[in-house]
Amino acid sequence: MRSVLLIILLTMGTDGSRVRGGPGYSDLVLDLDLSAVLRRVDQRFLSVTIDASLASDERFMLLLRSQKLRTLAKALSPAFLRFGGTSQDFMVFNPQRSRQLDAGLTSEESCSDVQLPWWIESRLKEDWTLQQLILLKEEQQRKYRKVHFTELTVDMLLSFTRCSGLQLIFGLNALLRTADNNWNSSNARSLLQYCESKQYNMSWELGNEPNSFEKKAGIRVDGYQLGLDFARLRWMMSESKLYRNAGLYGPDVGQPKGRRVDLLKSFLQSGAQAVDACTWHHYYVNGRDTSLKDFLDPGVLDTLSIKINEVLETVKRVSPGKSVWLGETSSAFGGGAAGLSDTFAAGFMWLDKLGLGARLGLDIVMRQVLVGSGSYHMIDDNLDPLPDYWLSVLYKRLVGPEVLQVQAVSDFGQSKRVRLYLHCANKKSYKSRSVVLISMNLSKKAVSISVPELVSNSTVDAFVLQSDQPGEEGLRSRCVKLNGAVLKMVDDKTLPDLSGVRLPPAEHLQLPAYSLTFFVFLDTHAAACR
Repeated sequence: MRSVLLIILLTMGTDGSRVRGGPGYSDLVLDLDLSAVLRRVDQRFLSVTIDASLASDERFMLLLRSQKLRTLAKALSPAFLRFGGTSQDFMVFNPQRSRQLDAGLTSEESCSDVQLPWWIESRLKEDWTLQQLILLKEEQQRKYRKVHFTELTVDMLLSFTRCSGLQLIFGLNALLRTADNNWNSSNARSLLQYCESKQYNMSWELGNEPNSFEKKAGIRVDGYQLGLDFARLRWMMSESKLYRNAGLYGPDVGQPKGRRVDLLKSFLQSGAQAVDACTWHHYYVNGRDTSLKDFLDPGVLDTLSIKINEVLETVKRVSPGKSVWLGETSSAFGGGAAGLSDTFAAGFMWLDKLGLGARLGLDIVMRQVLVGSGSYHMIDDNLDPLPDYWLSVLYKRLVGPEVLQVQAVSDFGQSKRVRLYLHCANKKSYKSRSVVLISMNLSKKAVSISVPELVSNSTVDAFVLQSDQPGEEGLRSRCVKLNGAVLKMVDDKTLPDLSGVRLPPAEHLQLPAYSLTFFVFLDTHAAACR
């Protein structure tokens, strides 16, 4: 609370008059347009993933019965939940192989009845820590073992998504091939038949990062053949009353460069009509050799716009009008960067990706991962939320799907270390015609923003996120403050108060050093936000 009071004081002189910034503050002038919507994104724009490695030992799927985890997931709805990743291409559906694990639990039970005994949850969390070491070794050696999963994995996923208000996208194994290198669809057919028998509403993917099939499995599948494989899956879905209109997404290719661009082009030539959206993956840096400097570097953040535009242009040329999604994304590849991807510092990459992705033309962005192996998770191994989780919940509550035009300039041109995005406010939280300014200050200095008359007469709700530790090294903290108060769950069923601080109309706003901020202008009467 103290930091927000400081914001208020710094916008006023001792006699109550408005002042331009304050000592040590840099000045930016805000330029915005509230008359027109640049573009609209899906209500599920911010979506999440669970890595398929959670099913590497099927008993870990029982973690999805945790009350705490379900409470946290529900706060992110509406959203897609993608179950996929490297492990999906080594998974084989084996019905009734280990039904003893199920213990009679089904996804048909009431959500209020779902529970996981504390002693089972505790044991699973302990064992999961050890399991991650096995998964890491497999990743490093690129020796992946085949994983057999049963109805339990699917039942737990559907129960979890249904009770959390999420929509499941299940990733199928594309490395099951015939002698002539066509996709062997028999195992997928068995899975679809089971899911239809249970009336599970869900969507599908086929394969993960086909550009790396040869590296991880010694099998090469070109884009055109992959498109034919998707067309076969779509034909199988069309035979089902339940899945004939279900979503199918792909090809989940790695970010474009070299052969990956060619793979995407050739996939679209044969498979564009089969998919509802074209999916690709993006990471900024290598988790094994990155640094805090990279996480705060505007130049690193700017590389995303180049990649987005490359993919959008490729899709537009081959399949005009096709929706484009980031089907998997986070800060650093290779499982993330320990001590960075799971700390407050990661929020700058995450929030900028959401802002830039919405503005440039992506319809869905899926964050790797909600819970699972690696260091880029939003919820840690003890199922406690990390800073990016709280950032995501606030984004969900405050930010609407309508993207508006905004920029901030100084005497030295457009600021690089202050990143700004503007949306209509979420109408579930705020009345029509309110707008929300998404702000990031990557600098060690506080910044003053001069707001135009369009919004300077509006009351403001401020949501200021900062590390609970001071200075640049404090950015490595795994705790976050909202308006001065550290965020943590009240209990397994209750999130903390996430209210903003109400500020009076002002001609200036202040961004503290190293802060992530949402300013909701309540009284703008923005024509674009009717």
